[in-house]
Amino acid sequence: MSGTMRGISEDMDRQIVQAVFDEDTMSSTSVGMSDLSDEILLCILRHVPVCDLVRNVANVCHKLHTLCHDKTLLTNVSLSEEYLADDLLVRHILKQLANHVQSLSLNGCYWLCGSTVELLARCRGVTHLDVTGCRLTSLRLSRLLSSLSLLRSLAFDVTPGFNSAQLSSEAVDSLSRLSELRQTLLTPSYGVVPCCAQLRKLMLQFDISDVTREGIGVCCQLMMGQSSVPHYQQLEEFTARLAPGEVNQTLLLLYLAVFSVHVPKGLKVFLVSIPGPNPAHWPAAPSLAQSLGQRGDLEALQLPRSWLDSLSLKRALEGNSPKHLSFSRCPALWPQVFQSLLEGGVKDATQLTSLNLSGINKVLYSECRSVEDQLVPDTMSRLAVGCSNIKHLNLMHTHYHHENSPGLGAETHLCASLAKLTHLRSLTLPACALSDGLNTHQISTNNVSPSPLFLGLKKTPRVGLQNYKPDSESSLSGDSTSGLTLLLAGCPFLETLELIGPGFVSALPRLEPCTRASVEPRGMCAWARGVGDAHLAALEALPRLRRLTLAGLPGVLKGTGLIQLTRQCNDLQVLSLANMGSLKTMNYTPALLDTLKQCTQLQELRLEQPYLNANASFFEALSCCSRLQRLCLISRSGTFDPSAAETFMERCCHVIMCHMFMGGTLVACRTLQKALLDRFSVERSALSVVIYPLQHEDLPSVIRDIPLTLLDRITLFQSHVAQPPHSSPL
Repeated sequence: MSGTMRGISEDMDRQIVQAVFDEDTMSSTSVGMSDLSDEILLCILRHVPVCDLVRNVANVCHKLHTLCHDKTLLTNVSLSEEYLADDLLVRHILKQLANHVQSLSLNGCYWLCGSTVELLARCRGVTHLDVTGCRLTSLRLSRLLSSLSLLRSLAFDVTPGFNSAQLSSEAVDSLSRLSELRQTLLTPSYGVVPCCAQLRKLMLQFDISDVTREGIGVCCQLMMGQSSVPHYQQLEEFTARLAPGEVNQTLLLLYLAVFSVHVPKGLKVFLVSIPGPNPAHWPAAPSLAQSLGQRGDLEALQLPRSWLDSLSLKRALEGNSPKHLSFSRCPALWPQVFQSLLEGGVKDATQLTSLNLSGINKVLYSECRSVEDQLVPDTMSRLAVGCSNIKHLNLMHTHYHHENSPGLGAETHLCASLAKLTHLRSLTLPACALSDGLNTHQISTNNVSPSPLFLGLKKTPRVGLQNYKPDSESSLSGDSTSGLTLLLAGCPFLETLELIGPGFVSALPRLEPCTRASVEPRGMCAWARGVGDAHLAALEALPRLRRLTLAGLPGVLKGTGLIQLTRQCNDLQVLSLANMGSLKTMNYTPALLDTLKQCTQLQELRLEQPYLNANASFFEALSCCSRLQRLCLISRSGTFDPSAAETFMERCCHVIMCHMFMGGTLVACRTLQKALLDRFSVERSALSVVIYPLQHEDLPSVIRDIPLTLLDRITLFQSHVAQPPHSSPL
């Protein structure tokens, strides 16, 4: 029986024994799982992955065998992230599910061979199918669609070589009945959109490089000759998310051409996300916004900053009750956004559950920001009262500078205003928003200019274990956390938290040019420098924390707060740390090692630091994360111990992604990569190992070969809070 099932069983047995314990007679009756009713057992089994149900639990006893094949457990099945499910097991599962499953997801199952994916044709009752990331050619898709006449929702990748002319008439008939479609475009194409006349939901992800591997530019001119142009007469939801590149933007405008002529009457969700500071202009955006506001049923809106003006936004929101709004990098819309949300510009602001204000009030590279350029606590307090049901909030790339003046209590802090959002589940904040005021000790130290003679004689301080005190109090007078304490007390149910400093830029090249264009230099915000170990330690008040991102925090000195944090947040599953403390040395290594030893539930770790030393001690501590599945290390001048890395992979048998972009030679990196693949790829069919010098000129093409599902999950290091994910057709 799997560890998941065994844990659930032991928990249930423990609770039942406690419940029947008789204190008067001091006797107890043990009740096992076999004594539970079928209804209770089915409730338990719903939380067990289908692979474990079919392969392990069903073989325990006759009763469990019968229950594991109950149709209520096999109707909606997801094999996404079931990394241990190889081709043989998936074929066995599909055989068991063929007559039951109606909704099936193989999203991200990049390791399955094409012949296994083709066996999905046996599941003739499927109405919702997600094969994003799977190996699927035009002909294979045609055979699949020809067998799935009941299909109503489809998600797949449009890969190079895709040709809609190869689809059979039966396949086209199946597509004509689709109501939901999600396409990940890896080549310029309309995909199957022209065949889908009944679409109500269209979700697009554009991930096309501007140049081929041979260095030849990619263009969309071939698309102009296609006779079938998409029409969206019945469309209700349109979503498009773009990777950087001119080709992606050009292709998006081709998809949007129909909107310039006719806006579907039922359209109520329109989300377009374009990275970078200069999105392509679309003249039809104002008329689209006006059309969206006329029906009064707008649910979600996101447009690039150059597509909307204040008047268009006002018309779009007026009389509507949206659930999701995103105004990322739209500083010109700042006044209108709050006017609409706070002064009756929307019909019912309490319907809003997701709000992205990333970079909405940003003034580039200015230390002298006026009040109008910063988040105002009173305004945010009114927002929290009016939009009381917000669950997801993104304030990245904004600023708040708290003036710790006499007579002003903690209740005037921005965090006190945000604490009123009691339903928050995910939150992204700029680091300076946690500060209680300028750290006067730090500033005075930074402003003192020692004499040249002293600089010449000064001994470089040593960074080592002798100075490491896990529970020591910070000696800096400005390390107050009263504002943060109020926030944590008011939002105890936070599951995702991102704290990102104003100067953070990831070293990976895929999104780096777009990111750098909108991020100010590290160290520009003095308030952000005051956020340190005490603030990290305070996060222990979030017992439900599952995902934590900490990036660009120069005020973290020793990392002792990480130890205290992970000691209490026992269920942390995703941890991302980048550019903590000094960039000239890694001064929190001892604390990091102790932190990793406590992260027993961790499944993803991303660590980016210029001078990371992935030695034997590091990998030994990392081996304590027995449930780790995905690992990404990024270090410009970092080093690694090959034998320690191999030992770690042997101990942590669930790791299927090991990406290390470090220093060192290409030969050393390739040698370790080959050793890991040769040793572990047979038993881990989903294994993805990429070890490459970070500064090598061929790195962009290497990254392009990484499965997109892994690249998006951990390698890019970008905020996803309050970004509407592509709604899975499932």
